[in-house]
Amino acid sequence: MQFNDNIESIMGNPRKAINKLAIPTMVSMILMFLNNLIDSFWVAGINADALAALGFISPLYLVIIGLGSGVGAGANSLISRYVGAQRIDDANNAIIHSIILTLIVSVIILIIGIFFLDDMVILLGASSVSTYCLSYGQIIFLLNIVFLAPNVTASIFRAEGDVRRATNPQLLTAILNIILDPILIYGLNLGIFGAGLATVISSLTGFLWMLYWIYIRKDTFFKFEFKYYRRKLEIYRQILVVSLPAGTEEIIFALVAIILNYLIMVTAGVGEVASFTIAWRLITIAFLPCMAIGIATITVSGIAYGARNWRNFSETIKYSTLLSLFITLAMCLIFYIFAYQICGAFNFQANDMALVERSAQILQILVFYNCLISFGATAAYTYQAIGSGFKSLALTILRELVLSMVFAYLMGIVLNMGVFGVYLGAIIGMNIGSISGFLCILIFNMKFRRICGG
Repeated sequence: MQFNDNIESIMGNPRKAINKLAIPTMVSMILMFLNNLIDSFWVAGINADALAALGFISPLYLVIIGLGSGVGAGANSLISRYVGAQRIDDANNAIIHSIILTLIVSVIILIIGIFFLDDMVILLGASSVSTYCLSYGQIIFLLNIVFLAPNVTASIFRAEGDVRRATNPQLLTAILNIILDPILIYGLNLGIFGAGLATVISSLTGFLWMLYWIYIRKDTFFKFEFKYYRRKLEIYRQILVVSLPAGTEEIIFALVAIILNYLIMVTAGVGEVASFTIAWRLITIAFLPCMAIGIATITVSGIAYGARNWRNFSETIKYSTLLSLFITLAMCLIFYIFAYQICGAFNFQANDMALVERSAQILQILVFYNCLISFGATAAYTYQAIGSGFKSLALTILRELVLSMVFAYLMGIVLNMGVFGVYLGAIIGMNIGSISGFLCILIFNMKFRRICGG
């Protein structure tokens, strides 16, 4: 079967394939995450309440992003396995199925945003800053399709090894948001609503660039045309069995932020939430290499699994884990050493040294939250690649909620260690869960070797 250079490059040496997919994705994800960081930077200039509101509403925004990533992960996993088995017609059909699922998810989010956003803000404990929350959140929910669709489309581009088209629109989105934020927030005096509007406009612009390649230039390897659609419930099931758990995992990440916000507010007050918001956004950047390499792992290990190539499958697990571990530890070290300087950037707008100083202190504690996360991330993304999404979800629940949040509650509330106990408990639970997950994928790898006769 005739493949293009992109497809052939991700079917060969796993290390080269991971580097090809992960490194540009990592850069784009860091810039994309800077969207939220830049929002925090400029919103901090409004007042502390607006910044706290951003901390409360951001988990809901991350849920939307997570649902798009979930559908994308399901599509990427199935398409990659079809490529490994050289079933390109089925891959094109799976693309249309994933587009339909994206539209369905978008409508559901839209309905939730119209009827239940006010209630969710209250449930988050943000009633005192609800006006700010709604100003930022309403436009995000109403126009959620501009976040879902680019996520899914980028995942499909990665499945064909076209990392440039998966990455460049995200770069444009990040850069445009950086430019628009101060203009809309202060130049047009739109306040926190301007931050949400800038995020929507930027994401829409990046997606329009993707549509140009797909429907005007028409030079992508996979086809995004409905004439290839042959409705198969099995394809929907195969996508959903990965996308539902993957999307739920992103929701769990958002729940973690919500729970931490609540525990911090109980033990230290709303002011600590504002400082935590800055530190949490920064520390999450250190997780982005794991995410980028994990996304690459879905494609590369999915192809190896579909082709029943155990050596490439095993090499992908080993290399992606070591690469993400090295980069994550390096970023954590930088954040620890330069915590005050990094958080000091917020003083330009906030003009609140107490906020900056406390954020830096929290950042220096939370760098240990990510120390071993590469082990757990590799396990989760590999399970997604082979179509075992619910095993990936089980590991994430164990790591993020059962262990991390339970330890945070026990140490912070039960043992009365206060907010420091909340942070310490979350760190201990996360690291124990990450190692446990990695042991599970190593056991599966040995089973797969026996199946392949390796």
